[in-house]
Amino acid sequence: MKLSIIIVNYNVKYFLEQALLSVRKASERLDTEVFVVDNNSVDDSVAMVREQFPEVRLIANADNPGFSIANNQAIREARGEYVLLLNPDTVVEEDTFDKTVAFMDAHPDAGGLGVKMIDGTGNFLPESKRGFPSPSVAFYKMFGLSRLFPKSQTFGRYHLGFLDKDDNNEVDVLAGAFMMLRQSVLDKIGLLDEAFFMYGEDIDLSYRIVKAGYKNYYFGKTTIIHYKGESTKKGSLNYVRVFYNAMIIFAKKHFTGDKARAFVLLLQFAIYFRALITLVTNFIKKAYLPLLDALLLFGGMYFLKGFWANYAYGNPDYYEPVYMQFNVPLYIAIWLTAVYFSGGYHNMRSARRLVRGLLVGTVFLAAVYGFLPMEYRTSRALIVLGAVWGMFSLWALRILLHFVKNKNFKVGEVRQNNIVIVGRAEESKRVMGLLHQAQVQKNYIGVISPDVQYNNQHFLGSIRQLDEVVHIYKVHEIIFCAKDVAAQQITKWMTQLGTDILYKIVPEKSLSIIGSHSKNTAGDLYTIDIRFRIATAMSQRNKRVLDVLLCLLFLFSLPLNIWLVKQKIGFIKNIFSVLFARKTWVGYAPLDHLPSNLPRLRPGVLSPLDALNIPQVNEPTTRRLNFLYAKDYMVDRDLEVVWKGISALGNS
Repeated sequence: MKLSIIIVNYNVKYFLEQALLSVRKASERLDTEVFVVDNNSVDDSVAMVREQFPEVRLIANADNPGFSIANNQAIREARGEYVLLLNPDTVVEEDTFDKTVAFMDAHPDAGGLGVKMIDGTGNFLPESKRGFPSPSVAFYKMFGLSRLFPKSQTFGRYHLGFLDKDDNNEVDVLAGAFMMLRQSVLDKIGLLDEAFFMYGEDIDLSYRIVKAGYKNYYFGKTTIIHYKGESTKKGSLNYVRVFYNAMIIFAKKHFTGDKARAFVLLLQFAIYFRALITLVTNFIKKAYLPLLDALLLFGGMYFLKGFWANYAYGNPDYYEPVYMQFNVPLYIAIWLTAVYFSGGYHNMRSARRLVRGLLVGTVFLAAVYGFLPMEYRTSRALIVLGAVWGMFSLWALRILLHFVKNKNFKVGEVRQNNIVIVGRAEESKRVMGLLHQAQVQKNYIGVISPDVQYNNQHFLGSIRQLDEVVHIYKVHEIIFCAKDVAAQQITKWMTQLGTDILYKIVPEKSLSIIGSHSKNTAGDLYTIDIRFRIATAMSQRNKRVLDVLLCLLFLFSLPLNIWLVKQKIGFIKNIFSVLFARKTWVGYAPLDHLPSNLPRLRPGVLSPLDALNIPQVNEPTTRRLNFLYAKDYMVDRDLEVVWKGISALGNS
């Protein structure tokens, strides 16, 4: 056995399918075996592997033991001369294994090997080649010096930016996304250190390879696609914590004395520093528009106060200072809260949601107005004028922000991407059917033939002319048919055309079209799988808000409604369980095995069954009710279930 390929998977079924198809093609000329270790995925990854890849040796874990343990499970069973640790969100070229194995055969001093990686936009990934994270290297990276001077042999050692990405070079650290290892070296130095749950295990193993007298090589003569961000979001606090804690484990293990203490201290500082930066960055991303809205509304209300005082009362000082100190902040808070819950910040291109939120907030203010103490009651006309000002000024702000970003004023218009498909007639027709079934709205330009000789009636041109087609038709998105276009061709065009184009690949016989355009987000996916409305951010938010509002309502009216509930103590317990997010008022109907494709929900006090006046329902009907509840979720559905099942609100 020449090569054992090991892929650890966690909830990335569609990317795993594409990776395995590319591995199957790349393994045709080598004696290989393929392992998939699944760490308790809930997206039917295991079933997909069993059904579509019977040649794969599948290890299905009942929990998630982490990256290192999962790889070691397969390494212990591997029979290959070389072991390749490969990420599930990768695509390898057809000759990647041939070239890398030949290089390892020709270099007996090589303990490990990594390759050139590009992301889903065609960008070279600098972590393809790295230096060891010494205290100075970590310091330069942490404070941005490595980014400012990437080619410097002093400041650029983290990503070895002074080495040509297209040449073969000796390096310090191999990337865990593609890590080819000599089995005899593993027998000598040991397997992955299981103290590392995720991150750091590749650095630790690379370090031990070098300490044992072997070399790590970067191989720049083949390219793989690595869709970064599919298993973790790099912009999250959890990533910062896990990554830097892994570095601390590495430092304590391999450094001693003052060097170790200095490095650990630096890394501990880095955790808090990067966490603070992440918090501030995430806050700005989410809060910048509401803050700008609040400033606009406050400025507008200040101007309107002076105008109305002069116009209605002939006295510019008619309103007391308390108006700007109390009333206006209260108005703004209510208006913007209403805009938030109407979806005005979820879809910033929608004038309808913005206006609806301001109108709802104004109606609420009008209702609250009469309950305010006399000293806080001002003119209702100012509330109306403020709402009108908000409608025009906040929408104008969105137009301005849209223009700065897109250089046009078409805020409410969703751009229809010009799309071309690269593939032969049969496969491109199948892809068009997938796009139609997935209800993808695109401006379809045509098909590019992967062959030099093609029928002019059916194709826009040959793949050799892809750059011309992109330029002439202003193409925004390209879908490659993996059945007809070699991965080597795909990576070449992604690199050549650059990051202004969106790239997607449809694997052979797959029902999904896959791409990824940001390392911080999950991949872009067109699939004919069911889209569950309850999984959307707006539905999740609205469901949680309804839960909290119902809890408050039940608490305030407890003496009245407790007589309607059968189990009194259970009802009170449920109020606090829902309030503290341990339960939800309406969840799925209980089943022995809940389908793994359903979005996760907290345990429900009630279920859709409680809205039905049926004594007993069989399992297929229960599954169907759960499916429809998730697929077509609306807030009023929860209200209906609670109303009809009010006597059962004390159920445990």
